[in-house]
Amino acid sequence: MLPERQAAQDYFRTLLRTVLGQALAAAGYRLETSPLQWAGGSYRFTKTFADGSRGVINFQALVYSDSAWSAGAPSRFRVQLTRSKAGKALASRSLSQLVVADFGIMILPSADHWWAYTDTDSLGKALAEAGHLIVGYGLPWLAGELLPPADALAAPAQEQ
Repeated sequence: MLPERQAAQDYFRTLLRTVLGQALAAAGYRLETSPLQWAGGSYRFTKTFADGSRGVINFQALVYSDSAWSAGAPSRFRVQLTRSKAGKALASRSLSQLVVADFGIMILPSADHWWAYTDTDSLGKALAEAGHLIVGYGLPWLAGELLPPADALAAPAQEQ
């Protein structure tokens, strides 16, 4: 059973790189080579900014194969965004939380959203949807260029 699950994790990584790899690379993010993390379904893209801070985009995939416990259950993934500096997290949000709760964009069903997929086509579409949100909201948020409305209102007060 492990080889089938491992093959499914490898397949997720391959499709992830196919659908989002070029866009993330163009933004300066690189997929960390970490086979142990990959085996657990975790794929991290990282970038170090000029000020020494670091942006992390982590995809966590839960791959289900047909068994007595998960017959017909769709596989799923979520995306976690983290800004850190000197090893300390400055901010960490799931992509859905950032988009729905922080920016108030009701494009996803909830702020605790997992993208579900059952086959290649649905995985590609789910990755494309998440990718659009990463490029539109996640990358600028990680770079500190785009703040949610509540944070943007607080920023001028903090600068004084």
